[in-house]
Amino acid sequence: MNSLHGLAADLASGVTSARALVEECLDRIADPEGEGGRAFIKVNAHAALAQADAMDVLRAAGRAPSAFAGIPISVKDLFDLEGEPTPAGSVVLADAIPAASTAPAVARLMAAGFIPLGRTNMTEFAFSGLGINPHYGTPRSPWNRELGRIPGGSSSGAAVSISDGMAYAALGTDTGGSCRVPAAMCGITGYKPTARRVPITGVLPLAPSLDSVGPLANTVGCCAVIDAYMSGAVPTLLSPMPLAGLRLAVPSNIVLDGLDPTVAACFTQALEALDAAGANIIEAGFPAMADIAGANARGGLTAPESLAWHRALIAERGDRYDPRILKRIQRGLSISAADYIDTVLARASIIDRMDVQTRDYDALILPTCPLVPPVIADLDDEADYNRVNMLQLRNTAIGNFLDRCAISVPCHAEGEPPVGLMLMGETMGDAKLFRIAAAVEAALRN
Repeated sequence: MNSLHGLAADLASGVTSARALVEECLDRIADPEGEGGRAFIKVNAHAALAQADAMDVLRAAGRAPSAFAGIPISVKDLFDLEGEPTPAGSVVLADAIPAASTAPAVARLMAAGFIPLGRTNMTEFAFSGLGINPHYGTPRSPWNRELGRIPGGSSSGAAVSISDGMAYAALGTDTGGSCRVPAAMCGITGYKPTARRVPITGVLPLAPSLDSVGPLANTVGCCAVIDAYMSGAVPTLLSPMPLAGLRLAVPSNIVLDGLDPTVAACFTQALEALDAAGANIIEAGFPAMADIAGANARGGLTAPESLAWHRALIAERGDRYDPRILKRIQRGLSISAADYIDTVLARASIIDRMDVQTRDYDALILPTCPLVPPVIADLDDEADYNRVNMLQLRNTAIGNFLDRCAISVPCHAEGEPPVGLMLMGETMGDAKLFRIAAAVEAALRN
């Protein structure tokens, strides 16, 4: 496991170079026995090597744009990169007009010297939490790989690029869990910021009311570095918050239902470890959280907002969509404007009530996903696909609906099925959540 701070130290001391890091990642991507061919839709090897050489020259001259200059990253396929089309995991837009400019979130990282290696695979148009893609193939979770288990989505290739050492940080998006679910399925860390902190300009939308841009990486500290740059801040060394006395609330409604036995056992063990480290683990009911399902019963926000963007494209090229994704988008046809407005108003009310109900706690703590990664072939049936998709997104989508920050950290033992532990903070409470997550991460690794 390589942390960004560790890599920065190695670059500063001359233990490694930007070119060496890029070459190592490109070798892993190109390995015919690996997942690179499915994890990446496009690799810009020549450009990445040229940028690496430039960063090495700048560092030698004392002019590196940041301590992290020269570290390779991956970029989800729905971010605009100047001069390239933005297919968003679809063949529908494979021949789209190239982007005129790079998305600000990516441009900020490039200004700091991070090197994008290429575009990572994803669920078509980001509309599923499973990571299955019939157009470009489905990258496999690193766990029990011979059986071919889902990587989680929609940022599937992003997660696998980290778990397999093909990049050291990945840019993803999260509308209902698309950074955190694949992080949990691949045994890494994934972060969903308070959405307004990171610009979504230049990112192909799913549902702008819920969309957010977040990192996937090996550690909480790595995610904090990437998040800082993407939000326009300067990263600082993350100081873990003392666990002793922290009030961590386990919601008693919804989030513990239907857990796989492995997930339930890992979650219980994690809570015991945090309790032993001095945290106060408190089970509490949150009536406002229970009302989210009712608010979404009118059809939710994602389908109508997605339909608004896709409607003309579907009329022209609907036969080229993944049929499962097309059906999800077209659910927006049955949602009236009045229903949509009712959902918007209900969401605002639930957010206000939930803010009151959680104000006495430092964070909520819950399983990221109810299931360990299912076998890809077992989800060929559409009914099973939809059932598992809704279940895997159930807990993570709460954070998007509430407009909060949330992070998934691995809580399983080495060699065991991957399980994610999710911490959810307050709206704009990102700095505090990172400090709590760093402390939780340390306690779980002891």
